[in-house]
Amino acid sequence: MHPSEEDVLNLSGKAWKPIPRVARTIPFGYQVDPEDDKVLIPVLFELEALEQAKKHLKNGHSLRNVAAWLSGVTERRISHNGLKKRVDIERRRTTKAVSLKKWANIYKDSLEKAKALEEKLGKDTSSIEAALAEL
Repeated sequence: MHPSEEDVLNLSGKAWKPIPRVARTIPFGYQVDPEDDKVLIPVLFELEALEQAKKHLKNGHSLRNVAAWLSGVTERRISHNGLKKRVDIERRRTTKAVSLKKWANIYKDSLEKAKALEEKLGKDTSSIEAALAEL
């Protein structure tokens, strides 16, 4: 029996939001919105259990055991391969986001240095200011 969303605390502190449906398969932790089949709404209990499952994986438990535990707790089946795929995709997204933020900061610092040099030389800095405004 699933507890209602009101009964489950948001232990991870994440703000779960609806996402667009881009494939036929419904990802673990989401269900089709009954009002719009092109939107997936989060199932808080499953997403929180998935966060807990990731902690179990970090603690050295096997994918098969964690997938079996997750399936038992949520009453929604997920294979060890499905769990691995989900964890790997999230890890890649996180790594990519961190890298993009780092490169954006480097770009911003370079633009600020270029602007300072251009101002020192008395040149027009409007194009640099426009680029900085886009960040």
